[in-house]
Amino acid sequence: MDESQNNPVFESLLAEGGENFYHYINWLGLAKDSNLMILSSVHHYYYDFNDLKGVRTIINLKKLNQINHIDTFLNNVLRVLPEKAKFIGCFTDNKIRRGIAMPFYLSFRILSRLVNLFDTRSDRFMSRKDVIRLLETHQFGIVDMTEISNITYFCAENKKKTASNPLF
Repeated sequence: MDESQNNPVFESLLAEGGENFYHYINWLGLAKDSNLMILSSVHHYYYDFNDLKGVRTIINLKKLNQINHIDTFLNNVLRVLPEKAKFIGCFTDNKIRRGIAMPFYLSFRILSRLVNLFDTRSDRFMSRKDVIRLLETHQFGIVDMTEISNITYFCAENKKKTASNPLF
């Protein structure tokens, strides 16, 4: 961790994503990868084509549950990543409810979806199965999904062929 703390990219990862996110990236073997980009959960940046040219991995620090226009976001990520590049992120798996009975879980899920319709600021209900389906719908293949301290981290790979990608 000491080597990476001098790197501004990983300083951002540690500050915004926390140690668990850093350890997940390290466990995937990407901590020393120079071709990655971290999308901040608090700062918004605009990138042009040249900024993204050599990027092989995008790490999104904002939980998928908190992204308002998730389909648009995933389409844009897919569009800028070359074939077989990685997309890494996290989400809160609302299905993981330790010690709570199933009928309450189902009631919570229905209530949560109703609230999501009216309040876009709240966390969206997502389960592991929902996220897998969402990523596969947007032509990402799941490489790994790991739960650490009630947050589920994922690594997905762009399965879209580069020839049909207009940016490359």
